[in-house]
Amino acid sequence: MNIRNITFAILLTVLASSCNDFLEFDPYGLQGSVNFWKTESDVDKALNAFHEFTYKEGVTGRGFMWFENCSDNIVTGRPQAEAAQIKNFQMSASNGRDAKDNWPYMYQLIAKANDVLRNVPEMNISNTKKDNAIGQALFYRAFAYLWLAPFYGDNGPNGGIPIVTEKTPTAELDQPRPSSVLVNYDMIIQDMEQAASLLPYFSELPESEYGRPHKAAAWAFAARAALYAAQFNSKYYDKVIALCDKVINMSGKDKRGLYPNYAQLFRPENNFCQEYIFSLLGNAKEGPKFHGMSFQNGGWGYFNTWGYFQPTLELYKAYEKNDQRRDATILYPGQHIQFIGHDIQLGVNPREISSTSGMLFKKFMTPFESADCIGKTLNPSGNNASNTLGVTLIRYADIILMKAEALIWTKGEGNSEAIGLINQIRQRAGLPLNSHATKAQLKNERRCELAFEFQPSRHLDLVRWGDAKTAYAKPLHGIISSTDGMKITSIQECEIWPARNFDPVKNQVFPIPDSEVKKSNGGNLKQNKGY
Repeated sequence: MNIRNITFAILLTVLASSCNDFLEFDPYGLQGSVNFWKTESDVDKALNAFHEFTYKEGVTGRGFMWFENCSDNIVTGRPQAEAAQIKNFQMSASNGRDAKDNWPYMYQLIAKANDVLRNVPEMNISNTKKDNAIGQALFYRAFAYLWLAPFYGDNGPNGGIPIVTEKTPTAELDQPRPSSVLVNYDMIIQDMEQAASLLPYFSELPESEYGRPHKAAAWAFAARAALYAAQFNSKYYDKVIALCDKVINMSGKDKRGLYPNYAQLFRPENNFCQEYIFSLLGNAKEGPKFHGMSFQNGGWGYFNTWGYFQPTLELYKAYEKNDQRRDATILYPGQHIQFIGHDIQLGVNPREISSTSGMLFKKFMTPFESADCIGKTLNPSGNNASNTLGVTLIRYADIILMKAEALIWTKGEGNSEAIGLINQIRQRAGLPLNSHATKAQLKNERRCELAFEFQPSRHLDLVRWGDAKTAYAKPLHGIISSTDGMKITSIQECEIWPARNFDPVKNQVFPIPDSEVKKSNGGNLKQNKGY
């Protein structure tokens, strides 16, 4: 890991609710610079620098979606050899897909956070500014470790991922891996809890600061870390419950809840609705590109969406009849969507469907709706796809489902509180309130509620539940549709991806990028076994 010489780019403008001029850059002094760390303005520049990773295509575009693409929810939308290697659990450490970009960018984020933690405590600035800066630094350090640890660390045979803090001497930055990823999760939980003690409530943020870390976000990510840790030690489920309760029990202006209409939830105007916990923000100039990575390849000539990730028939069939989430998530042949001001009837007008599965994900396509969206809610370049819809990383529904899971796994199926929590999710989906709080139901509710979201991960869920080997031993399916030019005339199911062999020991993690292992001057960064 070479993180000694990192030149930081910063965001000078604030995160306005409209996200205008979201990304404008200016160099920010290197660690230890005598010309930096003098004023509150310097601190603001350092905090703005935390957001630089959000516009990196390999991080918030495709990035780890290549790993999520392994799940039974998604199929590769465009033939690509290295993407197929990942999906088939044949990935090499030298694989060139942009998932490899996440490791160096997250360690750069960790370095930026450590720089703040090293310098800000001794600065002569207000205590309010100091606490907020330290809180944000702790948040983003934990955030970066949580971004990487579930994909690369385990409780054996490989261990965790290297830990570098503000106290790590420069000569010792090439740290060995801890014996277990639980060491990482413990640190993440501790950092997030300490961050929560210092950060403001969301209601205390001015609109110009929307998108910054706040208490509920810190508690929520700590809960996710505990949930992932629970696969190795069930005692962490108690921590999941306690942390989720901190979010659930908030009151007044900070009371969180489910947005009443699932189909309208993923719209730019609802970026900060009552379901909001934490998202990555962009605008029509620059920011995350995830929402343009899938859909129709080439957008029928109207705009260049990229067509990489498509829903499987297995996901489509996971939804119960009349589940409102299904049609809000998946565009099925014959259904309509507005795209760049055009009424698209999939498979009819236009007839072309680029998707391997014959269906498209529509969940995050609202910035692409209107005829005047290009340059207004969407970057004018089809090679960018930054837009005004926040990339949701964690929302209130996930809090409910995490707590329900922890209750079922610790207190048993049929737990009354878990029944009530799952019924909240079902009620919003327009389904009968007939939850029995079984493990199977919890798993399916997570699948349907959170499908295709950038985080959390269906693949990680299958791995931590011990279900991946069985799930991936089954082929994946899609559909072929026919039309007479007016309507869909036939639908035929077909196999689109063969069964795969998942090794629960080797494939519970992915290979660390070979380029990063080679940077380990002391040889401390050991590659995951089998790669």
